Amino acid sequence: MPRAKEDFRTLTGPQKAAILMLSLGEEYSSKMFALMDDEEIKEISQTMSNLGTVGASLVERLFVEFADKLSATGSLFGSFETTERLLLKSMPKDRVDQIMEDIRGPAGRTMWEKLNNVNETVLANYLKNEYPQTVSVVLSKINSDHAARVLGLLPENFSMEVIMRMLRMEPVQKEVLDHVERTLRSEFMANLARTQRRDPHEMMANIFNSLDRATENRFLTSLEERNRESAEKIKSLMFTFEDLLRLDTGGVQTLLRHAPKERLAVALKGASDTIKELFFKNMSERAGKMLKEDMEALGPVRLRDVDEAQAAVVSLAKDLANSGQIVIAEGKEEDELVY
Repeated sequence: MPRAKEDFRTLTGPQKAAILMLSLGEEYSSKMFALMDDEEIKEISQTMSNLGTVGASLVERLFVEFADKLSATGSLFGSFETTERLLLKSMPKDRVDQIMEDIRGPAGRTMWEKLNNVNETVLANYLKNEYPQTVSVVLSKINSDHAARVLGLLPENFSMEVIMRMLRMEPVQKEVLDHVERTLRSEFMANLARTQRRDPHEMMANIFNSLDRATENRFLTSLEERNRESAEKIKSLMFTFEDLLRLDTGGVQTLLRHAPKERLAVALKGASDTIKELFFKNMSERAGKMLKEDMEALGPVRLRDVDEAQAAVVSLAKDLANSGQIVIAEGKEEDELVY
């Protein structure tokens, strides 16, 4: 949680306006929102959602004329939920949903700018279920480098259909473009915004996954002393290199096809014999021999380099799982595979 804001001098204009809107209450704030245009609402709402705790002394200094009322409330807390409730008091739900989607979703003023900030795996996973003509329109509107990454993740036959349509593409009618944009906003972006309401323990688990072992152990040890329950929950959500043992044969082979060989060699250099065996038994004899030779040729490797390589392979495994190319069992009975 952000530290309580106490320094009046560091507040920006939008922050001051956001605190004012929160302090006035829903009835008066809704009337003010009704007088603003969409860009003003988005800016104030974005700031309000990220305020966190605002100290009562600062509120009193900012709004002397409301000092008696504010002193009784103590402090304010801005969040997505309180912002959404305020907006719903003054405007239709569909407009509020659009504003909240813009706040929660990827950055960008237009739909196409937003798509440029969507992870290519996530975008490809959505587009592979659309018509090739629709996908060709989308890829023609986003940055070429981002379009290239998305295209490379689409199924081969489907991607060729998209390429052929892009080659034959004529100027797109405004009505068609508007329809595609509305569909993306109502289906894809709205769902993406909802899924981005992340659990804080999950967020911290992902951060801890990216730490080197020494730092990770230091933080987890300190956290266990302060809040053992949170520490245990974070550990249960963390995914480590050794957790790749939960992959099935097909998953390991898919990971091997995507993992850079030089990274894999460094990652396995510091792995347990069990996980080394997992990878080697899913490789051809020739490929396994070459990988072992690469590992031997590395000589002594710094633990930091091993950690970075293993984190990269784990990140790749997560991306493949998110796109449905592999399955990572959670070790529960319902996750066991039946052959």
